[in-house]
Amino acid sequence: MSALSHIIKPLEGCGDLHFGQSIEDITALLGEAEEIDHLDTDDDMTTVVLHFWEQYISIFFEGVERTVLACFETDHPDTLLFGKKVFELSREETIALMQSNGYHELETEEEEGEIRISFEDGLIDFFYDGDILLAVNWGVYVDEAGNIIQY
Repeated sequence: MSALSHIIKPLEGCGDLHFGQSIEDITALLGEAEEIDHLDTDDDMTTVVLHFWEQYISIFFEGVERTVLACFETDHPDTLLFGKKVFELSREETIALMQSNGYHELETEEEEGEIRISFEDGLIDFFYDGDILLAVNWGVYVDEAGNIIQY
């Protein structure tokens, strides 16, 4: 079992973990999850979420024929994004960081007091309460066969 490196790599993965890996690959690297959820979705897609609470991360797997790593969500305070501790940045600094790294398809939505800043071209969402970053969620699209759909 190895420690997780909290480095966000949009459209690639997290640290040494890569989108498209199997649940078995991830549990071999990180050990057993502290909690596992099976989510019901509107389509036939299978979604399994492994929660590693002590490491501040949830890892989502999707697919029908083959279930693969498709998404991460973290609230780890030392998480790095392009070399910066993202939880120490303001919303404006996060937007500037994403834009300076080539991501420009910005969308902002406010719902029930929470603000979501999304970069569709990076498939990454930042969730804020005011100017406090609560969580980051990033992933890829996966088809029924468990293949990553190139954006």
